[in-house]
Amino acid sequence: MSEQYQVLESDQSKRIDKLLSEVITDASRSQIQGWLQEDFVLVNGEAVKNNYKVQQGDTITWSIPEPKPLDLAPENIPIEIIYEDEDVLVVNKPSGMVVHPSAGHEGGTLVNALLYHCNDLSGINGVERPGIVHRIDKDTSGLLMVAKNDRAHQSLVEQLSGKSVERKYVAVVHGMISHEYGTIDAPIGRDPKDRQRMAVVEGGREAVTHFRVMEHFEDFTYVECTLETGRTHQIRVHMRYINHPLAGDPKYGPRKTLDLDGQALHAKSIGFKHPGTGEWMQFEVEPPQDFKDMIAFLEKRR
Repeated sequence: MSEQYQVLESDQSKRIDKLLSEVITDASRSQIQGWLQEDFVLVNGEAVKNNYKVQQGDTITWSIPEPKPLDLAPENIPIEIIYEDEDVLVVNKPSGMVVHPSAGHEGGTLVNALLYHCNDLSGINGVERPGIVHRIDKDTSGLLMVAKNDRAHQSLVEQLSGKSVERKYVAVVHGMISHEYGTIDAPIGRDPKDRQRMAVVEGGREAVTHFRVMEHFEDFTYVECTLETGRTHQIRVHMRYINHPLAGDPKYGPRKTLDLDGQALHAKSIGFKHPGTGEWMQFEVEPPQDFKDMIAFLEKRR
């Protein structure tokens, strides 16, 4: 099924890949460049290059290819299961592990490991994300809820949308935060200047992060963040927004930072009502050893 866009006067002379990344909001600029290279995008019925400058009145037509089905295979990857019953799993995901398969990450994910561990995961999110109710970034460690059936999945999703799930993270951020507590209430959406990133933008989705300072170091602050909403990269974007980006964050932080493999962020606790019994469940895990070593290093340097 093809779609069309008529180039407006305000679009004049924009690169076609940039314009389409603004029009097709659920696709990245690199994806669109791939479609252009494979002639899935036409201008006035003809193929063009990524750097084509659009003209007012151009008709852009695109037919997005169906995604290739991923071969989801169970993999014998060790995972730390904090809790499990017939409805839910709570997993402590290590830093460096992707949650579910995607382009460029077809294997070695948490989903691959879960499929080896159990074959009764919910199917609401389709074959590529069985059981996955919410996600944390590849380089973020910590706790995730996983649904083992559709009824449990629906309950956990409703709790997330109703803001009744309690999620706390710990992070190390650049700079000295002068106040002990704070709330960042700023909407998040795609960064119009870089479609690979998220940003605080007008018209974005509601995003609220509460934080409290746990410890001050020489050039950094150790904070605990509580999510009220769960937007993509929320803590990373919000801390950058208040000029305290996460240490080690390659996407939102400065180049001069601590020597880390990714952002200093750990999902330390999660609380929710059990989807079957209604009982409140609360779980907490300590940060991984490299995170603790980083804190010890900062304390010695202080």
